[in-house]
Amino acid sequence: MKIKTFAIVAFAALSMGLASAASADGAALYTSKACASCHGADAKTSILPVYPKLAGQNAEYLLEQLKDIRDGKRTNGQAAVMKPIVASLTDDEAKELADYLAGLK
Repeated sequence: MKIKTFAIVAFAALSMGLASAASADGAALYTSKACASCHGADAKTSILPVYPKLAGQNAEYLLEQLKDIRDGKRTNGQAAVMKPIVASLTDDEAKELADYLAGLK
């Protein structure tokens, strides 16, 4: 019984560590891509009303938007401004960024 409990606790700790790493990577991407320049350091305080608040948005929605802008499928709104910023994001990085933003409240 003790081994089973230890395994469950170890798995939970490892899972939390991986979530923290993904969150840290998302935060690093938010910083390195200069997202705060338009969307605010808190991802809520954008510099212009046309720039959306990103904090707390649905992760799947954010991921889809990032990929669509990156891949040229979305050209409306501020997509032209965003395209060069997200052009180099891999699918994994886009997911990390979307998950990070979704986790902000």
